[in-house]
Amino acid sequence: MRILITGGQGQLGHDVNTLLGRNHKVTVCSSKELDISNKAQIRSILSGFQPELLVNCAAYTAVDNCEEEKNLAWAVNALGPEYLAVQMEELGGRMIHISTDYVFNGNKPHTGSYTEDDFVAPLSEYGKSKLAGEDAVAAHCSNSLTLRTAWLYGWKGNNFLKTMLRLSLADPGRELKVVNDQYGSLTWTATLARQIERLLSSEMQGIAHATATGSSTWYQGACYFLDAMGVPYNLSPCTTAEYPTAAHRPANSILDNQRLEMAGVSVFKSWKDDIDQFVALHKNDLLREAG
Repeated sequence: MRILITGGQGQLGHDVNTLLGRNHKVTVCSSKELDISNKAQIRSILSGFQPELLVNCAAYTAVDNCEEEKNLAWAVNALGPEYLAVQMEELGGRMIHISTDYVFNGNKPHTGSYTEDDFVAPLSEYGKSKLAGEDAVAAHCSNSLTLRTAWLYGWKGNNFLKTMLRLSLADPGRELKVVNDQYGSLTWTATLARQIERLLSSEMQGIAHATATGSSTWYQGACYFLDAMGVPYNLSPCTTAEYPTAAHRPANSILDNQRLEMAGVSVFKSWKDDIDQFVALHKNDLLREAG
């Protein structure tokens, strides 16, 4: 299958390329090679490659910066997916688009989770722009699937877990405050890539949630990861109010992979199991990079 991956230099794009490249003809475009907010550039590249499947991992994910850089956020997260969807529809291809838990307001108690049928009400410009991207993909590409995921980490690039490791190694005695009243599911990009591969043989369309099972707070997740890494740390739980940010974040980001599970195609497992495997595979490299 001819597959084009946008956002190919990010942590998810890297893992999707690594996995799908084994059995398919894959072309990867970084944001420098393909600006998805440039309609003419999209038409030129996609017309040349003629992909049967496009996996859109490109996004502007600097959540707090989106509050100030609204035009950029909407260009990349809303207009970009629209342009890609229009072109894939013209080519008669399929599109898998990556979205986010931030389309929800997070007001559900953390004992519950969000299904694909729950009401969306984003709190931030990032969430609003990503929701607009979802709507555009659905409206313009009849053979499309949007995967909402959350709290991604992987070997490539920067993420929350790597930040906690780097800061803890730099000064193990330094107290680091970590939010303990936001709940979600730390999701390994390698597992999400396997889910995308599994969906290549599925005709599922619309929206599906795609995260690890179980949940934690940021604080709980960081402690579990650092324990698995076997490094000393001094994390202190705090509230969202004690750690103010420019963008409002959902207190509950727990997604229920209802559609994937009902279709019998989910590959997801416990977030703890994935972190254990992530550490087993990458511990030495993570320590070397963080050092």
